[in-house]
Amino acid sequence: MARIIAELTSGMAVRLSNGRHEWSADEPVDAGGTDTGPNPYELLLGSLAACTCVMIAWYCQFKKLPLESVRTTYDFSRIHADDCKDCDIPDRGFIEKITSNVHIEGDFDDAQRKRLAQIAERCPVHKTLAHGVEFDDNATFGPGGTA
Repeated sequence: MARIIAELTSGMAVRLSNGRHEWSADEPVDAGGTDTGPNPYELLLGSLAACTCVMIAWYCQFKKLPLESVRTTYDFSRIHADDCKDCDIPDRGFIEKITSNVHIEGDFDDAQRKRLAQIAERCPVHKTLAHGVEFDDNATFGPGGTA
């Protein structure tokens, strides 16, 4: 369904490609990078934001609703479970949270606004993040990288 190829270019800078487009990622200077591109969490949030905007646009087009604009803001935060007094986290690890603000402009009635708010939470990337994903991790090594 989707494939991304990433290659470390220098330092912490990474060149990404899907075969049709190229873009980059990096870490900020204070994390050892050179800040030549968004960091991996910003790319993740960007995927979520893009998916939300497209999903709302698609729905409005399909239902012939008068969409004027969509703007999404996503924030990622992480706190240690020990810093959360009211949290029941069994392994006492980290609590990761994504906070969204989806602003939709258009002349909608109350029922349409309610439905659009639901649609904002139903884009495929949101559903994947909310429900989790199974990983099939593999690593290979070239010459000189074997033990």
